[in-house]
Amino acid sequence: MSTVNATTICLIFGLSLGFAAAFGGIGAFAVVLIFGALGLVIGRWLDGHVDLSGLIRSAQDRGRK
Repeated sequence: MSTVNATTICLIFGLSLGFAAAFGGIGAFAVVLIFGALGLVIGRWLDGHVDLSGLIRSAQDRGRK
């Protein structure tokens, strides 16, 4: 039996939102791509595969120089 993790759930949710937002629009592909990528990043973060605090610290350190 396979388990579904947060990455999969958030990717599906993001794609669903993208389809809903893009229904009938000219830029449907771009909207779905953006929502799908956002859902994937949030899911990876919830699963612990993305360290956002490290990215924020890095950006803050660059701003101080």
